[in-house]
Amino acid sequence: MSSFHLVESPLDPGTAVYDHVLPAGEGWLHPMQAGQTLRILDLEGNQAVDTLFYNAHDFTERYSVTETLKQQGAIYLTAGSQLMSSHGREMLTITADTCGRHDTLGGACAAESNAVRYALDKRPMHSCRDTFLKCLWQYDGGMTKRDITCNINFFMNVPVTSEGSLEFADGVSAPGKYVEMRAAMDVLCLISNCPQLNNPCNAYNPTPVRLLIWN
Repeated sequence: MSSFHLVESPLDPGTAVYDHVLPAGEGWLHPMQAGQTLRILDLEGNQAVDTLFYNAHDFTERYSVTETLKQQGAIYLTAGSQLMSSHGREMLTITADTCGRHDTLGGACAAESNAVRYALDKRPMHSCRDTFLKCLWQYDGGMTKRDITCNINFFMNVPVTSEGSLEFADGVSAPGKYVEMRAAMDVLCLISNCPQLNNPCNAYNPTPVRLLIWN
């Protein structure tokens, strides 16, 4: 499933029970009930949306990149991909996708990676890891930095070279592209809408995304 698999959604934004525009650099921590569908809409194109999921009733069960890649047999996510938990259970399934490919390996930007990847003077810049931590600290659930694991980067383009290394390349999304996923269990969704100013994936221009939920 490494190739693009484009599927449009039949859902009408006018019938969504939740509709929120998340600015670049901001975080979002929100529960979803089993059966609900979340759409992440790339408003201006090529924005990276770093995302984690937790079992809403047991935070020790969370999105697992290893279980997800094992289930898919591929390193990119697209329509039909199942997002698996650390307990080997389906958490969500991507039901619609007009972008076609999403990264599972690039991880979240952090002070340390900014310094190593770009320059030492980039270390103080705001990062997705900072946003994740801020959201968890504000949420009265007892989670800490230990609960931040390998995340999904929706809309982000991170090719794997023939030598096995990663490249952070120009994005493959565009204004109005979206990905939708239906929850198979009650989940807590944690998003950092990436503030990264040094990454070509978002054309060095972080932009807002729109989040919609349907029952």
